[in-house]
Amino acid sequence: MNDDFEKIGQIVRDERQECLVTKGNYYKIDVIDFRWYLNEKPSRKGIRLNREEAKQLLEILRREFE
Repeated sequence: MNDDFEKIGQIVRDERQECLVTKGNYYKIDVIDFRWYLNEKPSRKGIRLNREEAKQLLEILRREFE
């Protein structure tokens, strides 16, 4: 995890894998980062969204799970 980012959640898949959800500032843009970790090491698998994009994703997920 980027040291400047704050952990706001996690999804544990099993004893070796988890997805950390963090927030922080990346090149002067507030972002939310979803990153898979394997044995506590970050992988390249993930997505980083600015706050507006994250709000759009939230609305899509809300519609899907209504």
